[in-house]
This record gives sequence, C-alpha cells and structure tokens, in this order.
Amino acid sequence: MSLLVVGSVAFDGIETPHGKHDRLLGGAASYFALAACHFAPVRLVGIVGDDFTAQDVAVFKHQQIDLQGLERATGKTFYWAGRYNQNMNERTTLITDLNVFANFKPTLPPAYTDSAFIFLGNIDPTLQHSVLKQVTGKTKVVGLDTMNYWIERTPAELKETLKHIQVLVINDDETRQLTGQHNLTRAAKEIFKMGPKTLVIKRGEHGAIMMHEKFLFSVPAFPLEEVHDPTGAGDSFAGGFMGYLAGAGKVNERTLRNAMVYGSVLGSFAVEKFGVQRLTTLRRSEIHARARLFSKLTSFKL
Repeated sequence: MSLLVVGSVAFDGIETPHGKHDRLLGGAASYFALAACHFAPVRLVGIVGDDFTAQDVAVFKHQQIDLQGLERATGKTFYWAGRYNQNMNERTTLITDLNVFANFKPTLPPAYTDSAFIFLGNIDPTLQHSVLKQVTGKTKVVGLDTMNYWIERTPAELKETLKHIQVLVINDDETRQLTGQHNLTRAAKEIFKMGPKTLVIKRGEHGAIMMHEKFLFSVPAFPLEEVHDPTGAGDSFAGGFMGYLAGAGKVNERTLRNAMVYGSVLGSFAVEKFGVQRLTTLRRSEIHARARLFSKLTSFKL
C-alpha cells in the first residue's frame, strides 16, 4: 500500500570528524521517503525553492517515490547547517534558514487523498491536522513526529492532533516533556490517554523502545565501526518503520515488532555516509541481510 509523508525537503551543510559538505540533499521527508520506498510506494508532500535542480529531483525519481505533492516556490530551499564533534550524539546548529519552508501549507494532490498509511513529519501541529482533514479514504495507520519546539509553543494544537493518530515517534526527552513524567513507562500511559496506541521512543545510539497498550518491545542500535553522519538516522528509522508497515498492509504485534527491526536497520545504513547518499544506493538484499544479522545478534534462549 502507498505511504504518504508530509515534511521538510532541504539542503544541509554537515561537518563531522569524517569530513565537511556544504550542500547535501536532506530534510526529514527526504530521509523518510528514501528509507520507506524500499518497502512500499511513497507519496511525498513538501516544498522546495527554485534552487532545487533537476539533479536533486532525480534522486527521488530513481526510487519508488511519487513527487506530485512536491511544491515549487520562488526563493531558496530550506537550509540547515550543523557540526558534530567526536561524540556524535552532540551537535551544534550553525544555520537554520527556513526560506520557502516558512510558508509551507501542505496541499494533497487528489491522487493522495486515499492514502491508507500516513506519516506527519515534524511541522506545526496545525498543519499536521490540516493534512488529515484532506484525506477522504479510510486510514489504517497515521504516524506523527514532533519536537520540543511544538511541545512548548503549541501544546493545545499538538494534543488536538494527537487525538487523530495511532503511532507517535519521538525521542525520550520529548516524551518526558510532553507528559511531565520522567519514567518512560508512566509517560507512555499518559500518551495513550491522548490518542496514540503505540509510542516509539528513539534513543539514538541506544536504539529504540516501542510501547503499545498491550506489549513492550525494544531494539538496540545496530553496531557499526564508523558513523559518518548521524543527521538523518531518526527520520530513516521512521521511514523504515512506517515503510515496513505499509508494505505489510496490516498492523498487528508481529508487524509492529518487525517494523522496529527494519527501522533500526534503515537508520544504521543512513549514517554510513553523508546525507542521503547511502539510502540512494541501498539494495533490498542488503536490507534483509542486515535484518537477519540483527536477529542473530539479539536472539537468545532461556
């Protein structure tokens, strides 16, 4: 089944101990789509400026990604630049230029309104809710990402949007901020009251935890010798997670557990090179091979 993603398409400037790049294709929706398309067709809704070239577009067109929803506007594409030190968990933001993204008001093409699987990227909760109002078909799963900025600045709007989703994908600090609970298990129970039935907590190099109303599942991060660029790890995780569910076409305990594994696998591939480079050359055989290795690394008998 097709998977709709709404979010940012951007250019990034990245500096890590492994090198520096001033202009890389990035943005949450880009990472998400390029990860998810290995499992299901992706419909992308975003906005770019007139500096977004045919070569940039080609990165998506070579994949299973529909770009009818990618709007072009006069001006420059969203640009973010950041620096990582030796500890890749810490980064310093150097530049954030929203440019055309500042006026982004997502509009779904008619062909997208029947999307059964939807992921609302990290944008204003009011805009996230506006996307759901445009969907006319019956949705199976709506996932959502948010951040501390929206939790702090627009709490009422965010909680209204949360009433209409099934899966919330955020990190541990955001989970605590949203609920006021330090203990993640108690925090999950508070989030279930807000609407979502599944909470996926991204924990960086420590993996991820999925808390469902009826079960709990945890995955570690896949061990790598070198991490070149962690920028898109979380968005690639979300893409792998939601992409797997859309490819399976159903949601139950087994598919949710498998989605967590494939999310971790896609996140691990994303960080092996700068920007989206590794995701664009990735083969499904590599994905499944790493998933099988992941299973061997984490299975045991009592």
